[in-house]
Amino acid sequence: MDAQQSGDGGGREFHRVAEDLRARMTDGTYSLRSFLPSQRDLAEEYGVSRDTVQRVLRELANEGWIESRQGSGSRVIKIQRIHSSTPRATRLRHGATLGPLLSEAFEQPDVTVDVYTLTSESLDAHIRLQAERIRGGSIAPRHIGLRMILPSRDLDLPYPRVKDDRDDDRLRNRLHDITDRHTDSLRGVLKDLKTEKYVSAVDVRIRHAPLTPAFKLYLLNGTEALHGPYEVIQRQIELDSGEEITALDVLGLGATLTHHVKDTDPNSPGTVFVDTWQAWFDSVWNFLAE
Repeated sequence: MDAQQSGDGGGREFHRVAEDLRARMTDGTYSLRSFLPSQRDLAEEYGVSRDTVQRVLRELANEGWIESRQGSGSRVIKIQRIHSSTPRATRLRHGATLGPLLSEAFEQPDVTVDVYTLTSESLDAHIRLQAERIRGGSIAPRHIGLRMILPSRDLDLPYPRVKDDRDDDRLRNRLHDITDRHTDSLRGVLKDLKTEKYVSAVDVRIRHAPLTPAFKLYLLNGTEALHGPYEVIQRQIELDSGEEITALDVLGLGATLTHHVKDTDPNSPGTVFVDTWQAWFDSVWNFLAE
């Protein structure tokens, strides 16, 4: 049986399609109030069954990304919102969204990215896009350095969790699976760039902190910072088994971020913002090394 008949290999294809569509909504490929391609077109593009596409669309609707109506298709009702005080952000091709800002950061010869987050899902989607640009020859960084702080695996996180049963560990296990999958993907994508000699040097380091992330933080090349709180929401989550459960979860890819850039004035709001968060990240990073 081919993938269309056999269910696309279980949850693997479901996650692949869902992650890619989320990335497209956060990088501006599908803008606010635009329509996604039809179910038939999505199934053909990704090489999956219509059932898998329907599961993905239900998941995106439960997360608040899209609104689906029979006969009308699926309209995007949420994107990654970034509030930026920097005039150049408004000149980016898709406006101030994470994708174009990361793309600009990767156009430098030496790329450094520091991230504090609940999972590595958002970053993985965007790094894979940059790897495609490098392989295509549109950008050619010499060095890529990534430092990421994630929560400790043995930490009793308050979210995500089953709404009415705090002791149910299925969503915690699901979170660990998501984190592991994307962390492995990140390591693999960047390692391959070095192995295949597209990049001279790659340095990927990940540390785990006994902290519950209440916000996510991106620091790009030591000159830009994106910071935003996680918003706790109630939503339906469909497990790989097909069971749907009511969960308390947080917005990750869709979290609103504030963007600041350093300038020549050491006392400007942008410079103070970036320097403050870089100092915070470095202090936690160094603490975790002891």
